[in-house]
Amino acid sequence: MSLFAAPGRAARTSEWGTELLDLDAYVTRLRDRGPLDASAPTLRRLHRAHVMAIPFENIDAALGRGIQLDQTSIQAKLLHRRRGGYCHEHNLLFGCVLERLGFCVTRLLTRVCQADGTVLPRGHASLLVEADGCVWLADVGFGGGGPLEPIPLVPDVTVRQAGWLYRVVEDAGCWTLEIGGRGGWRGLYAFSRLEFRQADFAMANYFTSTHLSSPFATQVLAYRTGADGARYGLNGLELTVQRPGDGIVRRSLHVEQVPQVLERVFGVQLPAADRLKVCDLLRAGRRVEDTFAP
Repeated sequence: MSLFAAPGRAARTSEWGTELLDLDAYVTRLRDRGPLDASAPTLRRLHRAHVMAIPFENIDAALGRGIQLDQTSIQAKLLHRRRGGYCHEHNLLFGCVLERLGFCVTRLLTRVCQADGTVLPRGHASLLVEADGCVWLADVGFGGGGPLEPIPLVPDVTVRQAGWLYRVVEDAGCWTLEIGGRGGWRGLYAFSRLEFRQADFAMANYFTSTHLSSPFATQVLAYRTGADGARYGLNGLELTVQRPGDGIVRRSLHVEQVPQVLERVFGVQLPAADRLKVCDLLRAGRRVEDTFAP
């Protein structure tokens, strides 16, 4: 099977499949009934609603099923089956939503920053969006530390969102999204304004979702942001909660508690067979091989 197209995808479908988007299902999932015009207020409102409504989770990748990035597969999972997804799924879905509404969207692949300076491949997906004469960095799929609303692409301007501080800095055409805290500013990811194509995302997604050096292929991860800005995270058997200005509260879970926590804390409902497979993965401490099933 090709990495660059889903099985049965029609040749006449556009590169991103924007025309296939089920916009009614999207706004229903977000429980949003606001105006759908191509304005900055609409962009901010939908961005926040998406972050609150659709969790970040990597269960399919951790179970060895791979992640499909065609629009039909993404919306079947995130909208119709009401699951979550990881950055590529979230931001490619959001990009199609914005294009359907008339926004100009540039899809980016970015480099997540490491504290020790290790250079990672361009594995994270995000978006640049034009609205009301401004360019915005939009990212509904960064998991535990991403912005609740788009960040204006203006260097060194501090933006406060539900108690969290963000800014973008620029150096010779390289931009970095930073988050502020007690220890000062910390880079989240770096990017240029180069536009990437579907084939680029296919390669990045394949590495991110299958390579054994990628945490998304080997660990059970889930993140959710509450309306008050509280961030909930699940990494294997550890549940964390962090509120703006506070330290991280950690709780160790038993294997059997994880499926329940996924449902109650993160809104990720799994069929019984997958709940068992997740528990098996956590007991083994390694990836559970599974037949790829689109």
